[in-house]
This record gives sequence, C-alpha cells and structure tokens, in this order.
Amino acid sequence: MNFLEERILKDGVVREGNVLKVDSFLNHQIDISLLEQIGAELKKRFANKEVTKILTIEASGIGIACIVARYFNVPVLFAKKSQSVNIDGDKYSADVYSYTHKCMNHVFVSKKYLSKDEKVLIIDDFLANGAALLGLTEIVHQAGAEVAGIGIAIEKGFQDGGKIIREKGFKLESIAIVDAMDASTGTITFRK
Repeated sequence: MNFLEERILKDGVVREGNVLKVDSFLNHQIDISLLEQIGAELKKRFANKEVTKILTIEASGIGIACIVARYFNVPVLFAKKSQSVNIDGDKYSADVYSYTHKCMNHVFVSKKYLSKDEKVLIIDDFLANGAALLGLTEIVHQAGAEVAGIGIAIEKGFQDGGKIIREKGFKLESIAIVDAMDASTGTITFRK
C-alpha cells in the first residue's frame, strides 16, 4: 500500500453514489506535505519523458499541478472555466461535462501560453469518467503540441475513464486506483 492509499483509508470518506470525499487533505483543505509526495512520485513515474509544461483544469487540480511543475521546473497552465476581462486574444477550447457539478463547462487556454513545440504533462486530482482529461488532450492537440503523459492522484478504476484514456494510447499514471467502494461499510479496495 502506498502513501496516498494509506491517507485515503485514514481520512477519506465514502458516500453514496460512488463519491470519495478527500476534501480534508486533497481538494478543499490541502496537505502540502502530501502534495510534495505526489509531486515526487509523478516526477519519478514520468522521469523518462521530456516535459515543457504542466496542464490542468481549474480548480482542484491546480495545487497538485504546481507541486509537480516544481519537480519538472516548468510552468503550469490551467484551463479556465469562465471568461474574464483579463483574458484576451485567441483561445484553444473544449467542452467538458462535470459529473461532480452536473454541468457542461466550456474550458479554454490562451493560445499565447500553449505552442506546438510543447511537451505537455496533464495533471489532475481525480479520474472517473475521463471527460476533463479528454477535453485537455483536445486542447493540446488543437495547439499541435504533444501529450507527454497524464498523471492522476486518485483514479476510480471501477469507472470507464482510465480505460478510455489508456485505449487512446496515452501514458496514464495514477498513484491510487480505487477498484471498489462501499458507502454502507466505508470500505475502499485498491488495485494491486
């Protein structure tokens, strides 16, 4: 059992509807020392890949992406979910359905921050159905850039996202893969 699986068992909460709450340490209140471990682990798993930029989606992937970027010594770019007055110029965009929030998001990044020469490592906190990752890979492809890989903290292995992403040929590394959860008992089973 790895450090993230141990932390999930200690502080994660399983709720009805296949919800795994890790907001006490990962995506609401953030344990920075845990993020440091995640960053080091993802650096190790992608050590053989050239990475020039980290890409994530707003908001809960940003913290992890920043730590990972420090290990690679590259900038972080995050796809925004809403237009603001300080975003100008051309954008790459994709529509991404959020299963957590039950809505469609039109996400985008400014073209001036993503070029065809980039080798992009996509980072996120969770992988369930894969919609966010597919949207981010679409944005990378619109730029003519290369997806160097995809790093995830927690993958729900009992949902289709990981299978879809792997079948598309992407190098996907998830630190913890949950194969089953039972809200009535609080039991969590990890992939070996």
